[in-house]
Amino acid sequence: MRILFVGDVHGRPGRRAVARRVPALRREWEVDFVVANAENSAGGVGLTPQTAAELFEAGVDALTGGNHTWAKREAYELLDADPRLVRPANYPPGVPGHGSTVLRRGGLALGVLNLQGRVFMDPLDDPFRVARAEVDRLRRETPFILVDFHAEATSEKIAMGYYLDGQVTAVVGTHTHVQTADERVLPGGTAYITDVGMTGPRDGVIGVDREAILQRFLTQLPIRFEVATGPVQFSAVLVEADSSGRATAIRRIHEVD
Repeated sequence: MRILFVGDVHGRPGRRAVARRVPALRREWEVDFVVANAENSAGGVGLTPQTAAELFEAGVDALTGGNHTWAKREAYELLDADPRLVRPANYPPGVPGHGSTVLRRGGLALGVLNLQGRVFMDPLDDPFRVARAEVDRLRRETPFILVDFHAEATSEKIAMGYYLDGQVTAVVGTHTHVQTADERVLPGGTAYITDVGMTGPRDGVIGVDREAILQRFLTQLPIRFEVATGPVQFSAVLVEADSSGRATAIRRIHEVD
């Protein structure tokens, strides 16, 4: 199996980059499933039914989220209704949406699990314990499981990779918007990278207009954040796995238009 995971899609520039690159990469690498983190796909924060539909039309099979998933209320109903959208599984009961899903195509099945870290972030349920329960459930349906761990701390992400090593196909980090160069297959056969990076404007500050961010740092006053302009980067990883669900390779992708 070949899985393409696209890092944090940021605003319209990120959506356009997905539309340009995903169809070609699907053909070139004979990709079976495409998953993208879309928590910032609508105007740089949150997602909407329209931005989700645009990404699905571009060839994405499932969308994951994070702490910005809740920024636009018009997404709440869609999170409940469409199983292709997943949000972190360790949010409290009753929160809209689902924490995992199983994608199926041509006799293949891929479990997708979304989790959120707690270090320097909201005090949610323990992502490690939730991960164990969700992975045990998903493994009853398929040996192929992709985990998007949306977390701030590098240590927490690496710990999750080792915690799930040998139990899932891949643990990929999101949230910091900066691609790390530590992609590898862990000893138990789980592909890992600390952060896949961002798909969106390269010359802003993690996708946001840099002048606005500079004013925020200089004044500490509330500033309206706007999606940056200029060159656009496409950040992703390609994971290959054998029939047992163990990863055999992970390839980091970073392109700038």
